[in-house]
Amino acid sequence: MVSPVTVVKSEGPKLVPFFKATCVYFVLWLPSSSPSWVSALIKCLPIFCLWLFLLAHGFRFLLAHPSASLIFVGLVFSAVGDAFLIWQDHGYFEYGLLMFAVTHILYASAFGMRPLALRTGLVIAVLSVLCYALLYPGLSGAFTYLVGVYVALISFMGWRAMAGLRLVGAAWRWTELAAGSGALLFIISDLTIALNKFRFPVPYARALIMSTYYAAQMLIALSAVESREPVDDYRLSKSN
Repeated sequence: MVSPVTVVKSEGPKLVPFFKATCVYFVLWLPSSSPSWVSALIKCLPIFCLWLFLLAHGFRFLLAHPSASLIFVGLVFSAVGDAFLIWQDHGYFEYGLLMFAVTHILYASAFGMRPLALRTGLVIAVLSVLCYALLYPGLSGAFTYLVGVYVALISFMGWRAMAGLRLVGAAWRWTELAAGSGALLFIISDLTIALNKFRFPVPYARALIMSTYYAAQMLIALSAVESREPVDDYRLSKSN
């Protein structure tokens, strides 16, 4: 296992562009009521930086670790989804929803099906049903089904991210902690979007949505650094 201190020292500098791009987004705070390609670029810029973060480990790293490759592709779909959501009030919300649905499928595939953790899955399933029940009165038309499918997919992704989480003992790995925390923040971000759009105005919704979203994507990208596959860790072998 790679220690958290080692992670901060080795990966922190590679994340500096991401933090700068995130600051640019919040400092500029371009109005969402006037969508443009500039606002789309500013919104997607932190995700582009996470592409570069993974690419900085080399194409050999991505090719050697399928989970890292899946997360990278998920980040690509996320950026496309972000761009669609810039124009969500112009009929592109469904396209953004589709892009992020694909993202969750890719992330869930990256996290894998071992261990199964059925009890964790059952708890998340109950919570997802409660969330959908909360949203249901505000849904109509195709959204009744689309949101239901999306809730199922993001809940499945969250289950797979949290299934391997161990906070104590020899089995503890920061990879699972990053993945589980990232998945939880992603769920909070998307639940805030849904509540704000379909149920009631959420105070400071945009700030809450984007801060949890960027943190979620960073943690999920960071979880790819230590391989989940049963092979020798690429970074360790590269440094030896």
